[in-house]
Amino acid sequence: MIYRLPLTGIVSITHRMTGVVLAMGLIIYVASFFVILQGNDSYLQLQSILDYTIVRIGVWFFVYALFFHLCHGIRHLIWDVGTGFDKDDMDRNAMIELVFSFVLTLIFY
Repeated sequence: MIYRLPLTGIVSITHRMTGVVLAMGLIIYVASFFVILQGNDSYLQLQSILDYTIVRIGVWFFVYALFFHLCHGIRHLIWDVGTGFDKDDMDRNAMIELVFSFVLTLIFY
């Protein structure tokens, strides 16, 4: 027998992972301010690092994690009201959450 994780389970695990990504990204973000405070040379070096493709992908993932975490938080607020616990509602809301977080990321960029 093969067990298939439901979409809501995948979204829940992803929410936890994006929380970790946001924490690490915030540390890097704050550290970049300290680099900028070191002067113009440090700023130019930071700019050259940000031009790497892998870093740009990381920034995109950080922004997506931010919006995904936001959308999932809104979903939890809806649950706090006491609605959205039917299986169909949970699956539909999970898809809405994924789509909105992706669309918000595209709008941001």
